[in-house]
Amino acid sequence: MEYSPEFKKNFATAYLAEEYERLEKELTEARTAAGADAELMRMADEDEARVRARQREILSEIERIVIKEKEEVARPSSVVMELRAAAGGDEASIFAHDLKNMYQKYAEHRGWKTRTIDELTLEIIGSDAYDALQYETGVHRVQRVPLTEKSGRIHTSTASIAVLPIRSKSKMDINPADIQMEFSRSGGAGGQNVNKVETAVRLIHTPTGIDVRSSSERSQLANREKAMQVLSAKLERLHEEQEAKKHAAERKEQIGTGDRSEKIRTYNYLQDRITDHRLKESWHNLPKILAGTIDGIVDALHTAATHGGVGKAGEDE
Repeated sequence: MEYSPEFKKNFATAYLAEEYERLEKELTEARTAAGADAELMRMADEDEARVRARQREILSEIERIVIKEKEEVARPSSVVMELRAAAGGDEASIFAHDLKNMYQKYAEHRGWKTRTIDELTLEIIGSDAYDALQYETGVHRVQRVPLTEKSGRIHTSTASIAVLPIRSKSKMDINPADIQMEFSRSGGAGGQNVNKVETAVRLIHTPTGIDVRSSSERSQLANREKAMQVLSAKLERLHEEQEAKKHAAERKEQIGTGDRSEKIRTYNYLQDRITDHRLKESWHNLPKILAGTIDGIVDALHTAATHGGVGKAGEDE
């Protein structure tokens, strides 16, 4: 690594950069003072060896800090799970809330913090949360008899999930002119805890039509910042999906495409069974799984992703 004055602008490397420049100045002054004096020149040469060795140490330390910072930026600090009720009307909405509850309980089991950004948008805060949950993106299907169904007829409903990594610094540069902002009041169910101030924020990215809403924070500014984080993550995901389509043939060995329209799993209540269509593998004891015990599924997906050879998602049971 070569020295750059830019290192002085980084709080983590500024003190090292100043030390590097001080040593460089010290060396220059020693050579200027030596002039044509042979003995002083010899001493300056000896001093240069010491200075250069110390400067190499400084550059190594700066490089270590810069690499660590890049890794921290690249590694998601949290994950946002955006759930949507799809086919199935009210039953689909109930199922989406069941899934949200499942992931919240799983997060608690893992020791991660959670918070609801909007009704069906959940943030899970943990450095390894994205690693664990990244393969949950897709369509989740439920087959069960709704409580309101008197004839005992089985209903099939679906909910879609998008898993978005939230990084401390976004990879995307978003033009502020492309963002439309709307404000509204936040409030709980049944009219409880309704804010009299318009703190809820909705951002719309006009070029893509992607929109994000945040209503859980107490201030408009905090909701705007959280919505901006999620919007950046959504735009990153859109870019990744577009790139993946260009190289579709190279993704055959991967677990699905990460597309929310791809059916990945069925929750069959009558047979007390969950089937992941990518793995062609099933698990039993639905109540326990929906209570957050999804470790076996998560581990199986990671093992499959590591070793490849995974079947295509979207296949029926």
